[in-house]
Amino acid sequence: MGDYVGYHGIHVALGYPQCASIEWNPVTPRADRVRVQASTCGCSQIMYEYCTAGGLFFVRRHDRTGDRTAVMESDWLNRRLTESLWLRILNGETR
Repeated sequence: MGDYVGYHGIHVALGYPQCASIEWNPVTPRADRVRVQASTCGCSQIMYEYCTAGGLFFVRRHDRTGDRTAVMESDWLNRRLTESLWLRILNGETR
């Protein structure tokens, strides 16, 4: 197969100079299954996933800037609050 040069995922907008910070938490296994609803492009060093598990929603952050991938999660919230957080991340309003 040749090189694929098409669409490869959502890119996060550049962060505003004084964008809000998210308190990221260590990953805690709270549910048997996690479903990824959406994700940003894996070509960036930091990738985000919009996830759901056990009736709650959260954003998972994969930071691949060092030797290892550091995975952290936002608070687990209802759909409306997590969707708002997801959109603020995509728009560069929070990190």
